[in-house]
Amino acid sequence: MSNHYEVLGVAQDSTGEEIKRAYRKLARKLHPDVNTGDTAAEEFKLVTRAYEVLSDPQKRRVYDTTGNENGTDTGYGAGYSGSGFAFQDIFETFFGGGGGQQTRPPSRTRRGQDALINVRIDLKDAVFGANKKIEVDTAEVCPTCDGTCCEPGTTLRTCDICGGSGQVQRAVRSILGQVMTSAPCGTCQGYGTVIPHPCHECSGEGRIRARRTLTIKIPAGVATGTRIQLAGQGEAGVAGGPQADLYVEIRVNTDSTFLRDGDDLHVTLSVPMTAAALGTTVRLDTFDGDQELDIKPGTQSGEILTLRNLGVTHLRNQGRGDLRVHLNVETPRNVDPQQEELLRQLAGLRQEEYTDGQLASSGSGVFARLRERLGNR
Repeated sequence: MSNHYEVLGVAQDSTGEEIKRAYRKLARKLHPDVNTGDTAAEEFKLVTRAYEVLSDPQKRRVYDTTGNENGTDTGYGAGYSGSGFAFQDIFETFFGGGGGQQTRPPSRTRRGQDALINVRIDLKDAVFGANKKIEVDTAEVCPTCDGTCCEPGTTLRTCDICGGSGQVQRAVRSILGQVMTSAPCGTCQGYGTVIPHPCHECSGEGRIRARRTLTIKIPAGVATGTRIQLAGQGEAGVAGGPQADLYVEIRVNTDSTFLRDGDDLHVTLSVPMTAAALGTTVRLDTFDGDQELDIKPGTQSGEILTLRNLGVTHLRNQGRGDLRVHLNVETPRNVDPQQEELLRQLAGLRQEEYTDGQLASSGSGVFARLRERLGNR
Protein backbone atom coordinates (compact mmCIF):
# COMPACT_ATOMS: atom_id res chain seq x y z
CA MET A 1 0.00 0.00 0.00
CA SER A 2 1.32 3.40 -0.89
CA ASN A 3 2.09 5.96 1.75
CA HIS A 4 -0.67 8.59 1.82
CA TYR A 5 1.70 11.37 2.84
CA GLU A 6 4.04 10.55 -0.05
CA VAL A 7 1.11 10.43 -2.47
CA LEU A 8 0.09 13.97 -1.50
CA GLY A 9 3.71 15.13 -1.21
CA VAL A 10 3.35 16.48 2.33
CA ALA A 11 5.15 15.87 5.61
CA GLN A 12 3.62 13.74 8.33
CA ASP A 13 3.26 16.76 10.61
CA SER A 14 1.46 18.87 7.97
CA THR A 15 -1.64 20.77 9.03
CA GLY A 16 -5.07 20.00 7.71
CA GLU A 17 -4.98 23.17 5.58
CA GLU A 18 -1.63 22.17 4.04
CA ILE A 19 -3.02 18.73 3.20
CA LYS A 20 -6.09 20.32 1.60
CA ARG A 21 -3.96 22.67 -0.52
CA ALA A 22 -1.74 19.78 -1.68
CA TYR A 23 -4.77 17.72 -2.61
CA ARG A 24 -6.35 20.51 -4.62
CA LYS A 25 -3.16 21.13 -6.52
CA LEU A 26 -2.81 17.47 -7.48
CA ALA A 27 -6.52 17.03 -8.18
CA ARG A 28 -6.48 19.85 -10.68
CA LYS A 29 -3.47 18.34 -12.38
CA LEU A 30 -4.65 14.70 -12.47
CA HIS A 31 -8.41 14.98 -12.92
CA PRO A 32 -9.44 12.89 -15.97
CA ASP A 33 -11.37 15.79 -17.43
CA VAL A 34 -8.09 17.72 -17.58
CA ASN A 35 -5.38 15.06 -17.87
CA THR A 36 -5.97 12.33 -20.47
CA GLY A 37 -2.72 10.43 -19.74
CA ASP A 38 -2.72 6.66 -19.33
CA THR A 39 -2.02 6.75 -15.60
CA ALA A 40 -3.85 9.95 -14.69
CA ALA A 41 -7.07 8.24 -13.61
CA GLU A 42 -5.28 5.78 -11.32
CA GLU A 43 -3.10 8.50 -9.81
CA PHE A 44 -6.17 10.63 -9.24
CA LYS A 45 -7.81 7.77 -7.31
CA LEU A 46 -4.72 7.37 -5.12
CA VAL A 47 -4.60 11.09 -4.39
CA THR A 48 -8.29 11.15 -3.57
CA ARG A 49 -8.02 8.12 -1.30
CA ALA A 50 -5.05 9.63 0.52
CA TYR A 51 -6.93 12.84 1.09
CA GLU A 52 -10.01 10.93 2.29
CA VAL A 53 -7.94 9.37 5.08
CA LEU A 54 -5.71 12.31 6.03
CA SER A 55 -8.48 14.94 5.96
CA ASP A 56 -10.43 13.04 8.62
CA PRO A 57 -8.81 13.55 12.06
CA GLN A 58 -9.93 10.15 13.40
CA LYS A 59 -8.83 8.17 10.33
CA ARG A 60 -5.54 10.05 10.25
CA ARG A 61 -4.85 9.23 13.91
CA VAL A 62 -5.47 5.52 13.26
CA TYR A 63 -3.34 5.64 10.12
CA ASP A 64 -0.46 7.37 11.90
CA THR A 65 -0.62 4.86 14.78
CA THR A 66 -1.01 1.57 12.92
CA GLY A 67 0.27 2.40 9.46
CA ASN A 68 -3.00 1.16 7.96
CA GLU A 69 -6.62 2.16 7.94
CA ASN A 70 -7.69 -0.28 10.65
CA GLY A 71 -9.42 -2.63 8.27
CA THR A 72 -11.51 -0.01 6.55
CA ASP A 73 -12.52 -0.68 3.02
CA THR A 74 -9.78 0.51 0.69
CA GLY A 75 -12.07 0.37 -2.30
CA TYR A 76 -12.97 3.67 -3.75
CA GLY A 77 -16.70 3.24 -3.91
CA ALA A 78 -17.21 3.20 -0.14
CA GLY A 79 -14.72 5.96 0.41
CA TYR A 80 -16.66 8.51 -1.58
CA SER A 81 -19.81 8.03 0.45
CA GLY A 82 -18.07 7.81 3.83
CA SER A 83 -18.44 10.46 6.49
CA GLY A 84 -14.75 11.34 6.39
CA PHE A 85 -14.73 12.69 2.83
CA ALA A 86 -16.83 15.61 1.53
CA PHE A 87 -17.82 16.15 -2.08
CA GLN A 88 -17.55 19.84 -1.24
CA ASP A 89 -13.73 19.60 -1.41
CA ILE A 90 -13.77 18.33 -5.00
CA PHE A 91 -16.46 20.82 -5.93
CA GLU A 92 -14.44 23.71 -4.46
CA THR A 93 -11.33 22.52 -6.28
CA PHE A 94 -12.87 22.65 -9.76
CA PHE A 95 -15.68 25.21 -9.41
CA GLY A 96 -14.06 27.92 -7.31
CA GLY A 97 -15.68 27.35 -3.93
CA GLY A 98 -13.16 29.70 -2.33
CA GLY A 99 -11.78 27.36 0.35
CA GLY A 100 -15.13 26.52 1.91
CA GLN A 101 -16.29 30.15 2.16
CA GLN A 102 -19.71 30.60 0.66
CA THR A 103 -20.03 33.59 -1.64
CA ARG A 104 -22.57 36.14 -0.50
CA PRO A 105 -25.35 37.02 -2.92
CA PRO A 106 -25.04 40.44 -4.57
CA SER A 107 -26.88 43.42 -3.14
CA ARG A 108 -29.95 44.83 -4.83
CA THR A 109 -28.75 48.36 -4.24
CA ARG A 110 -26.83 49.98 -7.08
CA ARG A 111 -25.43 53.45 -7.51
CA GLY A 112 -27.26 55.72 -9.91
CA GLN A 113 -25.81 56.71 -13.27
CA ASP A 114 -23.95 60.00 -13.72
CA ALA A 115 -25.62 62.54 -16.01
CA LEU A 116 -24.38 65.41 -18.20
CA ILE A 117 -26.45 68.45 -19.17
CA ASN A 118 -25.64 71.61 -21.13
CA VAL A 119 -26.38 75.07 -19.75
CA ARG A 120 -26.24 78.26 -21.80
CA ILE A 121 -25.20 81.54 -20.18
CA ASP A 122 -24.57 85.08 -21.37
CA LEU A 123 -21.06 86.51 -21.64
CA LYS A 124 -21.71 88.79 -18.68
CA ASP A 125 -22.38 85.72 -16.50
CA ALA A 126 -19.03 84.30 -17.60
CA VAL A 127 -17.32 87.58 -16.66
CA PHE A 128 -18.71 87.84 -13.12
CA GLY A 129 -20.23 84.42 -12.37
CA ALA A 130 -23.89 83.82 -11.60
CA ASN A 131 -26.44 81.63 -9.87
CA LYS A 132 -28.66 79.88 -12.38
CA LYS A 133 -31.73 77.70 -11.96
CA ILE A 134 -31.93 74.58 -14.09
CA GLU A 135 -34.48 71.79 -14.44
CA VAL A 136 -33.26 68.21 -14.55
CA ASP A 137 -35.21 65.10 -15.54
CA THR A 138 -33.76 62.39 -13.32
CA ALA A 139 -34.53 59.52 -10.95
CA GLU A 140 -35.56 60.28 -7.40
CA VAL A 141 -35.96 58.00 -4.38
CA CYS A 142 -39.51 56.64 -4.37
CA PRO A 143 -41.46 58.67 -1.79
CA THR A 144 -43.85 55.76 -1.13
CA CYS A 145 -41.40 53.00 -0.24
CA ASP A 146 -38.38 55.23 0.52
CA GLY A 147 -36.16 53.06 -1.68
CA THR A 148 -37.03 49.72 -0.06
CA CYS A 149 -38.83 48.52 -3.23
CA CYS A 150 -41.59 47.01 -1.05
CA GLU A 151 -45.14 48.13 -0.52
CA PRO A 152 -45.40 50.01 2.81
CA GLY A 153 -45.83 47.57 5.68
CA THR A 154 -44.05 44.74 3.85
CA THR A 155 -40.40 43.69 3.61
CA LEU A 156 -38.10 41.55 1.52
CA ARG A 157 -38.40 37.81 2.05
CA THR A 158 -35.71 35.16 1.92
CA CYS A 159 -35.99 33.14 -1.26
CA ASP A 160 -37.58 29.74 -0.63
CA ILE A 161 -35.80 28.13 -3.57
CA CYS A 162 -32.17 28.96 -2.75
CA GLY A 163 -32.58 29.61 0.97
CA GLY A 164 -31.06 33.07 0.68
CA SER A 165 -27.79 32.00 -0.95
CA GLY A 166 -28.73 33.30 -4.38
CA GLN A 167 -27.45 30.03 -5.89
CA VAL A 168 -29.10 26.75 -6.80
CA GLN A 169 -27.23 23.50 -7.25
CA ARG A 170 -27.57 20.92 -9.97
CA ALA A 171 -25.94 17.55 -10.48
CA VAL A 172 -23.35 17.06 -13.22
CA ARG A 173 -21.99 13.64 -14.19
CA SER A 174 -18.23 13.14 -13.93
CA ILE A 175 -15.80 10.31 -13.40
CA LEU A 176 -16.50 10.65 -9.70
CA GLY A 177 -20.19 10.21 -10.25
CA GLN A 178 -22.52 13.13 -9.73
CA VAL A 179 -20.86 16.46 -8.82
CA MET A 180 -22.95 19.41 -7.69
CA THR A 181 -22.48 22.74 -9.47
CA SER A 182 -24.03 26.13 -8.67
CA ALA A 183 -25.88 28.68 -10.78
CA PRO A 184 -27.77 31.91 -9.98
CA CYS A 185 -31.26 31.27 -8.66
CA GLY A 186 -33.88 32.05 -11.28
CA THR A 187 -36.52 32.92 -8.71
CA CYS A 188 -34.63 35.69 -6.89
CA GLN A 189 -32.22 36.49 -9.76
CA GLY A 190 -29.29 35.64 -7.50
CA TYR A 191 -30.13 38.21 -4.80
CA GLY A 192 -31.19 35.66 -2.19
CA THR A 193 -34.35 37.61 -1.45
CA VAL A 194 -37.63 38.22 -3.25
CA ILE A 195 -40.07 41.15 -3.15
CA PRO A 196 -43.42 39.59 -2.24
CA HIS A 197 -45.30 42.88 -2.58
CA PRO A 198 -43.51 45.36 -4.91
CA CYS A 199 -44.21 49.04 -4.32
CA HIS A 200 -47.10 50.12 -6.54
CA GLU A 201 -45.52 53.50 -7.34
CA CYS A 202 -42.00 52.42 -8.39
CA SER A 203 -42.81 48.82 -9.39
CA GLY A 204 -40.21 47.50 -6.98
CA GLU A 205 -37.26 49.58 -8.25
CA GLY A 206 -37.05 51.94 -5.30
CA ARG A 207 -36.98 55.07 -7.46
CA ILE A 208 -39.22 57.06 -9.80
CA ARG A 209 -38.68 59.48 -12.67
CA ALA A 210 -39.13 63.13 -11.69
CA ARG A 211 -38.22 66.68 -12.67
CA ARG A 212 -36.10 68.57 -10.19
CA THR A 213 -35.14 72.26 -10.05
CA LEU A 214 -31.58 73.05 -8.99
CA THR A 215 -29.79 76.33 -8.39
CA ILE A 216 -26.18 76.02 -9.52
CA LYS A 217 -23.35 78.44 -8.82
CA ILE A 218 -21.48 79.27 -12.01
CA PRO A 219 -18.01 80.58 -11.13
CA ALA A 220 -16.61 83.67 -12.82
CA GLY A 221 -14.25 82.96 -15.71
CA VAL A 222 -15.95 79.89 -17.15
CA ALA A 223 -15.79 79.34 -20.89
CA THR A 224 -17.56 77.14 -23.39
CA GLY A 225 -16.70 73.54 -22.53
CA THR A 226 -16.10 74.12 -18.81
CA ARG A 227 -17.66 71.32 -16.74
CA ILE A 228 -18.97 71.73 -13.21
CA GLN A 229 -19.39 68.61 -11.04
CA LEU A 230 -22.34 68.52 -8.66
CA ALA A 231 -21.59 65.58 -6.37
CA GLY A 232 -24.64 63.57 -5.29
CA GLN A 233 -27.01 65.57 -7.51
CA GLY A 234 -27.40 62.90 -10.20
CA GLU A 235 -30.01 60.16 -10.36
CA ALA A 236 -30.91 58.08 -7.31
CA GLY A 237 -29.61 54.53 -7.18
CA VAL A 238 -31.69 51.38 -7.49
CA ALA A 239 -33.20 50.04 -4.26
CA GLY A 240 -31.92 52.95 -2.20
CA GLY A 241 -28.44 52.90 -3.73
CA PRO A 242 -26.11 55.92 -3.61
CA GLN A 243 -27.00 58.98 -5.66
CA ALA A 244 -24.85 59.67 -8.72
CA ASP A 245 -23.15 62.93 -9.77
CA LEU A 246 -24.46 65.55 -12.15
CA TYR A 247 -22.09 67.30 -14.58
CA VAL A 248 -22.99 70.69 -16.03
CA GLU A 249 -21.23 71.71 -19.26
CA ILE A 250 -21.20 75.44 -19.96
CA ARG A 251 -22.05 77.04 -23.32
CA VAL A 252 -21.40 80.80 -23.47
CA ASN A 253 -23.65 82.73 -25.85
CA THR A 254 -22.11 85.06 -28.45
CA ASP A 255 -22.38 88.72 -27.39
CA SER A 256 -23.55 91.35 -29.89
CA THR A 257 -21.00 93.93 -28.68
CA PHE A 258 -18.01 92.25 -27.10
CA LEU A 259 -15.73 89.54 -28.45
CA ARG A 260 -13.88 87.30 -26.00
CA ASP A 261 -10.27 86.24 -26.53
CA GLY A 262 -9.08 84.23 -23.56
CA ASP A 263 -9.75 86.49 -20.59
CA ASP A 264 -9.60 89.69 -22.68
CA LEU A 265 -12.61 91.42 -24.22
CA HIS A 266 -12.53 93.32 -27.52
CA VAL A 267 -14.93 95.96 -28.79
CA THR A 268 -14.94 98.27 -31.83
CA LEU A 269 -15.75 101.94 -31.28
CA SER A 270 -16.50 104.23 -34.24
CA VAL A 271 -15.68 107.94 -33.87
CA PRO A 272 -16.29 110.76 -36.38
CA MET A 273 -13.37 112.06 -38.39
CA THR A 274 -13.63 115.47 -36.76
CA ALA A 275 -13.60 113.95 -33.26
CA ALA A 276 -10.54 111.87 -34.12
CA ALA A 277 -8.81 114.94 -35.54
CA LEU A 278 -9.70 117.35 -32.76
CA GLY A 279 -9.80 114.92 -29.85
CA THR A 280 -12.75 114.30 -27.56
CA THR A 281 -14.12 112.26 -24.68
CA VAL A 282 -16.43 109.32 -25.40
CA ARG A 283 -18.55 107.31 -22.97
CA LEU A 284 -18.45 103.54 -23.55
CA ASP A 285 -21.03 101.18 -22.05
CA THR A 286 -19.21 98.14 -20.58
CA PHE A 287 -20.14 95.24 -18.27
CA ASP A 288 -18.82 97.42 -15.43
CA GLY A 289 -20.96 100.42 -16.42
CA ASP A 290 -20.09 103.56 -18.41
CA GLN A 291 -16.40 104.23 -18.91
CA GLU A 292 -14.89 107.50 -20.22
CA LEU A 293 -12.42 107.22 -23.08
CA ASP A 294 -10.06 110.06 -23.97
CA ILE A 295 -9.66 110.29 -27.75
CA LYS A 296 -6.44 112.20 -28.35
CA PRO A 297 -6.22 114.69 -31.25
CA GLY A 298 -5.00 113.04 -34.40
CA THR A 299 -6.17 109.54 -33.44
CA GLN A 300 -5.96 107.16 -36.39
CA SER A 301 -8.29 104.37 -37.38
CA GLY A 302 -7.11 101.01 -36.01
CA GLU A 303 -5.56 102.35 -32.84
CA ILE A 304 -6.33 100.38 -29.66
CA LEU A 305 -7.11 101.78 -26.25
CA THR A 306 -6.71 99.36 -23.33
CA LEU A 307 -8.85 99.51 -20.20
CA ARG A 308 -7.10 97.43 -17.56
CA ASN A 309 -8.97 94.84 -15.45
CA LEU A 310 -12.27 95.25 -17.27
CA GLY A 311 -12.14 91.88 -19.03
CA VAL A 312 -13.14 88.39 -17.89
CA THR A 313 -12.33 87.22 -14.36
CA HIS A 314 -9.53 84.65 -14.26
CA LEU A 315 -11.09 81.28 -13.44
CA ARG A 316 -8.31 79.92 -11.22
CA ASN A 317 -6.35 83.07 -10.40
CA GLN A 318 -7.11 86.45 -8.97
CA GLY A 319 -7.67 89.45 -11.17
CA ARG A 320 -9.25 90.00 -14.56
CA GLY A 321 -8.29 90.37 -18.17
CA ASP A 322 -8.37 93.68 -20.10
CA LEU A 323 -10.90 95.42 -22.31
CA ARG A 324 -9.35 96.45 -25.62
CA VAL A 325 -11.15 99.16 -27.58
CA HIS A 326 -10.45 99.18 -31.33
CA LEU A 327 -11.01 102.67 -32.78
CA ASN A 328 -12.60 103.08 -36.20
CA VAL A 329 -12.42 106.63 -37.63
CA GLU A 330 -15.48 107.27 -39.79
CA THR A 331 -15.03 109.19 -43.05
CA PRO A 332 -18.06 111.33 -44.00
CA ARG A 333 -20.28 110.02 -46.81
CA ASN A 334 -22.65 111.94 -49.08
CA VAL A 335 -21.49 115.41 -47.99
CA ASP A 336 -23.62 118.41 -49.12
CA PRO A 337 -22.13 121.35 -51.07
CA GLN A 338 -21.54 123.42 -47.99
CA GLN A 339 -19.71 120.57 -46.23
CA GLU A 340 -17.71 119.89 -49.37
CA GLU A 341 -16.65 123.53 -49.54
CA LEU A 342 -15.57 123.48 -45.92
CA LEU A 343 -13.54 120.34 -46.55
CA ARG A 344 -11.86 122.01 -49.53
CA GLN A 345 -11.02 124.99 -47.41
CA LEU A 346 -9.55 122.66 -44.83
CA ALA A 347 -7.53 120.91 -47.50
CA GLY A 348 -6.25 124.27 -48.69
CA LEU A 349 -5.25 125.30 -45.23
CA ARG A 350 -3.38 122.01 -44.92
CA GLN A 351 -1.79 122.63 -48.34
CA GLU A 352 -3.54 119.58 -49.74
CA GLU A 353 -4.26 120.61 -53.37
CA TYR A 354 -6.95 118.86 -55.41
CA THR A 355 -7.44 119.22 -59.17
CA ASP A 356 -10.57 117.73 -60.72
CA GLY A 357 -11.06 115.68 -57.59
CA GLN A 358 -7.50 114.34 -57.63
CA LEU A 359 -4.77 115.03 -55.10
CA ALA A 360 -2.14 117.27 -56.71
CA SER A 361 1.16 115.60 -57.57
CA SER A 362 3.24 118.75 -58.01
CA GLY A 363 3.57 122.28 -56.73
CA SER A 364 3.53 123.02 -53.11
CA GLY A 365 1.17 120.25 -52.20
CA VAL A 366 1.84 117.18 -50.14
CA PHE A 367 3.82 115.34 -52.83
CA ALA A 368 5.97 118.42 -53.41
CA ARG A 369 6.77 118.59 -49.72
CA LEU A 370 7.63 114.92 -49.80
CA ARG A 371 10.02 115.44 -52.69
CA GLU A 372 11.61 118.35 -50.90
CA ARG A 373 12.24 116.22 -47.84
CA LEU A 374 13.75 113.44 -49.87
CA GLY A 375 15.86 115.90 -51.85
CA ASN A 376 17.33 117.45 -48.75
CA ARG A 377 18.80 114.15 -47.65
